[in-house]
Amino acid sequence: MLLLAGCSSTGGTEGKQYISGDGRITEVAAADRGEPITLDGRTLDGQSLSLGDLRGKPVVINVWWSGCPPCRVEQPMLNQVADALGSSAHVVGINIRDASPDTASAYARKFQVPYPSLYDPSGKALLAFQGRLSPRTIPATLVLDSQGRIAASIVGKVPTKLTLTDLVDGLT
Repeated sequence: MLLLAGCSSTGGTEGKQYISGDGRITEVAAADRGEPITLDGRTLDGQSLSLGDLRGKPVVINVWWSGCPPCRVEQPMLNQVADALGSSAHVVGINIRDASPDTASAYARKFQVPYPSLYDPSGKALLAFQGRLSPRTIPATLVLDSQGRIAASIVGKVPTKLTLTDLVDGLT
């Protein structure tokens, strides 16, 4: 299991201001998934969002920051994933590190992000994943099963659309 390594320290990142991953995929067997993730917050447009309300379908969670080059590269693919999954799963972003919701919202408009993103510049939302497979890089993607338990993680940029849709399809 990976432990949460906060995003406030970027030492050793060669000046990138974020920690990038290698796209490593980890899947968790159903018997080993533990308790459902509990996370509530406000979206970029100020609406309440609770992962508990999304139970019953898989949830893809992508952790991003508007200043992260790999996040910008993968965003069009994440939009395609959201479209391909349609109503069979939920997709949610967690924006960390942007000092203003306006900056994060500008990114969402520019990339035509079709799903909501929680706004959490402090990164405290990531504490919901502490002690389990947790996003410790930007970008990071988690797949929750229909019960809200972590079923898979991708550390770094999602390798392909098919990689992510297959992880979700394997749960439904």
